[in-house]
Amino acid sequence: MASPANSFVGTPYWMAPEVILAMDEGQYDGKVDIWSLGITCIELAERKPPLFNMNAMSALYHIAQNDSPTLQSREWTDSFRRFVDYCLHKIPQERPAAVELLRHDFIRRERPPRVLIDLIQRTKDAVRELDNLQYRKMKKILFQETRNGPLNESQEEEEDSEHGSNLSREVDSLGSIHSIPSVSVSTGSRSSSVNSMQEVMDESSPELVMMQEDEGTVNFSASMVHKKDHVFVRDEAGHGDPRPEPRPTQSVQSQALHYRNRERFATIKSASLVTRQIHEHEQENELREQMSGYKRMRRQHQKQLIALENKLKAEMDEHRLKLQKEVETHANNSSIELEKLAKKQVVTIEKEAKVAAADEKKFQQQILAQQKKDLTTFLESQKKQYKICKEKIKEEMNEDHSTPKKEKQERISKHKENLQHTQAEEEAHLLTQQRLYYDRNCRFFKRKIMIKRHEVEQQNIREELNKKRTQKEMEHAMLIRHDESTRELEYRQLHTLQKLRMDLIRLQHQTELENQLEYNKRRERELHRKHVMELRQQPKNLKAMEMQIKKQFQDTCKVQTKQYKALKNHQLEVTPKNEHKTILKTLKDEQTRKLAILAEQYEQSINEMMASQALRLDEAQEAECQALRLQLQQEMELLNAYQSKIKMQTEAQHERELQKLEQRVSLRRAHLEQKIEEELAALQKERSERIKILLERQERETETFDMESLRMGFGNLVTLDFPKEDYR
Repeated sequence: MASPANSFVGTPYWMAPEVILAMDEGQYDGKVDIWSLGITCIELAERKPPLFNMNAMSALYHIAQNDSPTLQSREWTDSFRRFVDYCLHKIPQERPAAVELLRHDFIRRERPPRVLIDLIQRTKDAVRELDNLQYRKMKKILFQETRNGPLNESQEEEEDSEHGSNLSREVDSLGSIHSIPSVSVSTGSRSSSVNSMQEVMDESSPELVMMQEDEGTVNFSASMVHKKDHVFVRDEAGHGDPRPEPRPTQSVQSQALHYRNRERFATIKSASLVTRQIHEHEQENELREQMSGYKRMRRQHQKQLIALENKLKAEMDEHRLKLQKEVETHANNSSIELEKLAKKQVVTIEKEAKVAAADEKKFQQQILAQQKKDLTTFLESQKKQYKICKEKIKEEMNEDHSTPKKEKQERISKHKENLQHTQAEEEAHLLTQQRLYYDRNCRFFKRKIMIKRHEVEQQNIREELNKKRTQKEMEHAMLIRHDESTRELEYRQLHTLQKLRMDLIRLQHQTELENQLEYNKRRERELHRKHVMELRQQPKNLKAMEMQIKKQFQDTCKVQTKQYKALKNHQLEVTPKNEHKTILKTLKDEQTRKLAILAEQYEQSINEMMASQALRLDEAQEAECQALRLQLQQEMELLNAYQSKIKMQTEAQHERELQKLEQRVSLRRAHLEQKIEEELAALQKERSERIKILLERQERETETFDMESLRMGFGNLVTLDFPKEDYR
């Protein structure tokens, strides 16, 4: 479904709100054509779209921010009103699709089948009558001066002008379904393209084409504006080659006549209306370029914002990737350091175990050597004591002479046996004491080694836990540094984005103000031109110049009439007699149309001549000027108010973005601090649990060792010392 705005390129009046917002947001769907259909319905009903008398820049703001337009008049049916309101839902999601509109009561109602045909025929009749009026007017310009004199001619011209103005208003009213009539030239920002239905001409009439070329080359005097005659002709062969062609046969001529009669259709626009629309179309090129430039600027601004956002997003992604790599590197380094520490502790424990085993073996060897030395000394002492006791007994026996020798021998033997038995018992007691001493001290030494191993384990776990705590503190310091750097980058990026947005808004507002000022100047020029056109009704001192221009047009019309007569004679000579009536009618219509175009050029020349004179405005015109100034001032104030509103909304948006960023930053910092506290608490809990588990295990090992020592009969080994005992 094509938007009606295609015939008004560069104007915003048919734009849906989402199309205007898409200059900033960039997205909309096919529902915009439904909106354009609703605006077109209002245009057909009220002869112009809503906000048509407003500047394009102001209309953009109104469409985007105000409520949906409605039909102003109460003469329309309720079904038509509901249909228009249904098409003009402000929210695109609530707007119907084309399939839903086809099921609406306004579309499905019964209607006369020939309503469009009757309307077109009505319009064609009015256009034909208006062209005939212009033709009669030109004939009066040519011939009435010689018959009735200038005064009668002027009176009849005034009558024809009054009649023609009524017909023109009727044609404008009937032709409003195709274009916006130029009721007020001062309505800026309107444009229309001429899409008139053109009359089909016979391709076998090269003289007629040549006459058209000659007509386009007619020049007037220096006091006239040289204007090219716009003749709208659609050639059936698709080209305007004026070269003569071979004369067709009778059958070919009949087929061509049948095709021409079937294809020929008349325009429903008068020549004056077509010429006026062409003039307006050329005048509005500047406005379309201005509006197109404004749209391009808005799209370029949106592209700049999107490009900056993408750049800032890429910068933020790169920043976060860098921080993530730094965190991963720190985690890997921490893991490697813990692995190295664990390996170092394993090596230390193995080394301490080897040293402890060597010390234990050395300690055992020292005890055994000392005990061996003590045993040797003890045995030598026993030998000496045995020898002394033996000598003493012998002396006692030698002094006793009364005892028999045999009894003496028995007593000496018995005494030796007692002495040997006593020494054997003492040796056994010494060996027992040495063994007990050896076992007790070895047991104590093992306990001492176990206590030392426990101390080493405690030292290792404290070192490991301290290392973990140090690494965790370094990680937390790094995370805090990362959070601060991220916060600085986010604030800097937000400031950059907001600064660009404000710069673009200032540039946009400056452009809108410049366009508004140009629009104001154009409205003033158009009002001045309108006033000059009104002053044409007072041609007192300019009558001589008008008569001079009229004389030039009379000469042109005479040349046109001679060309028409020559062409008519030529066509009658080369055309069969049965087609003379059709040819005469065609040439008559063409002459009427061309004379109507010359009449329009005559009026345009008069108007331009009048506009070149310095004329004072009367009181009514001065009132119109004051009203225009007031209207333009109100529009300027409205534009300033909307721009201030946009600026305030943008500043409020920036404040919300800043508050949102501050809230996000504070929330992220709170989460980070909470995470740090939780990790430190977890680390402290792990430290306490591991130390507790280690101490409990070591305590169980010590208790088990002491209980086993008690069962072995060693008693309390905690306060055991290494005394130098006399085993004897």
